[in-house]
Amino acid sequence: MDPEEIKKIVKEKYSQIAKQSKENGQTSCCDTTECCSETDYAVISDDYSNLQGYQPEADLNLGCGMPTEFAKINPGDTVVDLGSGAGNDCFVARSLTGDKGKVIGIDMTEEMVEKAIMNAGKLNYKNMEFMLGEIEDLPLSNGIADVVISNCVLNLVPDKVKAFAEVYRILRKGGHFCVSDVVLKGRLPENLQKDAEMYAGCVSGALQMEEYLSVIRINGFSNVQIKKQKQIQIPDEVLLKYTFRQELSEFMESGTGIFNITVYGDRL
Repeated sequence: MDPEEIKKIVKEKYSQIAKQSKENGQTSCCDTTECCSETDYAVISDDYSNLQGYQPEADLNLGCGMPTEFAKINPGDTVVDLGSGAGNDCFVARSLTGDKGKVIGIDMTEEMVEKAIMNAGKLNYKNMEFMLGEIEDLPLSNGIADVVISNCVLNLVPDKVKAFAEVYRILRKGGHFCVSDVVLKGRLPENLQKDAEMYAGCVSGALQMEEYLSVIRINGFSNVQIKKQKQIQIPDEVLLKYTFRQELSEFMESGTGIFNITVYGDRL
């Protein structure tokens, strides 16, 4: 697919999510359409409810991990969250960096940025900023961040090499990133891989795990580590919407899998 077409699809889906209520949206990646209305996002997302800084209004259950868990955020740090949505990870990051730090959220969807600004405004936080932007061309200065985080977003970016190049650019020397994302081990059936609607559901846009790690390393990061990984179990009835039963059987027996991973890397 054309990169701009991919961006348009992803933007439209997440715009719809931003407009719906959490009660309607928390169990699927896009309940307002037919694209993946049976996909239970609870099998992908982690429970944030007991974390310091957690704001329920900002949690749309769209993540696939908890990058702040391994991000080593210190008081006073400037943290940038890529694909910040309604601000869920930003509020957790703010509880770690404190009043003297700063948290910047970047999202390509206007409705998500507006929702995050509204959520921060309710709490009268002065050291949080949310802005519109694309990860492949971030509206930020070189070396602005001590820490970059992201949660189930970079896999949706068409040019992942450029995305991680931008992560490197905005990090100061000695800074680091920690991102949670979706990757593959083995090859998905062709029909599933090419389906644009599932792409917006965070599966078909995923790279092979080793390719994902290679993209990070070629951008100059060191000490690259997978801090956490978990296989995603997608029900057969959902997968059968995108493939044939024989293909599905072969897929399940092949050892192929879809995984959440949380990856850490240093910028020297």
